[in-house]
Amino acid sequence: MAARVAVDRALCLGSGMCLVYAPGTFEHDDQAKAVVREPAGDPADVVETAVEACPTGALSLLPEQDGA
Repeated sequence: MAARVAVDRALCLGSGMCLVYAPGTFEHDDQAKAVVREPAGDPADVVETAVEACPTGALSLLPEQDGA
């Protein structure tokens, strides 16, 4: 099942773990907060590892909605 990534910017501290694990998907903005640059930038298992590695739990996988 495809999933999309959500970033809770209030929880993000900019640790960069998402960038370490999935650099094709995530980047930091000018506030050093995670943003999804390219949802399909890395394989799904790599993105899942990046989500799990987030020390603050700011990243989550949400089911892809039909037609989205």
